[in-house]
Amino acid sequence: MSLHVGMTETLAERARDALRDHPFLDAALRAGVVNYAAAARFLDLADDADVEAAATALRRYADACEAYAVESRDARVTMESGLGRVEGTGEGPLAVNGVGFVPGEGSLTGILAAGDVDAAALAVVLERLALADVAVEAAGVADEALFVVVGRRDGPDALRAVEAALDAVPTTA
Repeated sequence: MSLHVGMTETLAERARDALRDHPFLDAALRAGVVNYAAAARFLDLADDADVEAAATALRRYADACEAYAVESRDARVTMESGLGRVEGTGEGPLAVNGVGFVPGEGSLTGILAAGDVDAAALAVVLERLALADVAVEAAGVADEALFVVVGRRDGPDALRAVEAALDAVPTTA
């Protein structure tokens, strides 16, 4: 009997370790939208004979976690076209490592969200932009402002993606 308990603990530890490498699956487990057996196979937790035991370990993990929840962030989102990339400057709405993005005659668009934003909101924004197939030139967050730089043609799609992302930022426990 104690041998079985030890094996279950090992399987549970392997499941937790595997989920750390796949945060999207952790979120899906918390949201309750996962087929546990399919997740166990995806994570390669067990051979075909032990899939049900691995699925049980994932189910227990999900039951022990706080439920997935999102919150809407209060932020004003604006768009500015015509940004240009300027080397060797620390100026503009976004500047990193001597590269700034400043208004002018450039071919980039900046999306600014000012208000209740933080790194968690930026993470969701970047995920949404990736799903919308919008390439991000630069991004940053500081002092209740979030800024992303995209190509001019992607501006409207990026604006909608940022607004949607800020309506569903996962809460942290």
